[in-house]
Amino acid sequence: MKAIKLYILVLFVFTSSACTKKTPEGPVGGNEKTDIEIIQDATWESHAVSEGVTWKYFHFDDLFKSKQSVTLFEVDLKKAVEIDIPYVNSGFLKTSDASINTRALIGFNGGFFNTSTGGSTVFFKKDGKIIKHTRDGFTPYRENGAMTIDENSKVRIVEKPEDGWESLSAPTALASGPLLIHDGKALSQKDKPFNSNRHPRTAIGVTDDDRLLVFVVDGRSSQAHGMSIKELTTLFEAFNCHSALNLDGGGSSTAWVKNRGVINYPSDNKKFDHQGERGVATVIVVK
Repeated sequence: MKAIKLYILVLFVFTSSACTKKTPEGPVGGNEKTDIEIIQDATWESHAVSEGVTWKYFHFDDLFKSKQSVTLFEVDLKKAVEIDIPYVNSGFLKTSDASINTRALIGFNGGFFNTSTGGSTVFFKKDGKIIKHTRDGFTPYRENGAMTIDENSKVRIVEKPEDGWESLSAPTALASGPLLIHDGKALSQKDKPFNSNRHPRTAIGVTDDDRLLVFVVDGRSSQAHGMSIKELTTLFEAFNCHSALNLDGGGSSTAWVKNRGVINYPSDNKKFDHQGERGVATVIVVK
């Protein structure tokens, strides 16, 4: 009898362990969703800004085992939309002011800048004129990609050419990084605190059906923990982007919508409200 009871106990422990075996995609035999499934299954709050431009929002209670506040802009680049990059060479420009002044539909912060004196610290060219070269000593992995706009207003995300940014033929280009996805593949990233720590993030991606996706992730709050670079990449994977690029983040991460104002929760005032907007050097707007 004791032998039978022992056999049953061993069998129970073995089967229980097998049913909860973990894999990179989640538990086998369980009901727990992967992070990509959580993103794809979310019922996003959706607002049509204009034809071809949509603003979405969702607050996740358990994405990446954390709370996440995510704003998403979807722009159909096949529609009659124009992408512009207002900027300042010194001092600071708020995303909201740049968006209002250009009569934009939506706006979001652009690339890295000098937080003391203003002006871009990464390569920036507009309408064929080089505005800024990458600052000497700037961290290479944080400017290994760029958003470019060609003569036909075609938007692309490209990796840094071997010959340097100056060799780009596109008349408009804004460097940033890390590059998240290239040619449909998520890239491995350097083991650096900038990548592994959770921060507010702003990033852009392009899909095969020619949509521009912009994620503005809130952070530094008990209601919004922010994302690592790997977690940010997962957002774009969930939406099947073939390329994606991280922009400036932290207190700079701001999303603006016409007739609504700032609609995310910028963290520069250390509060979870719409008032913590930081001045930046470059702003990307859709008109």
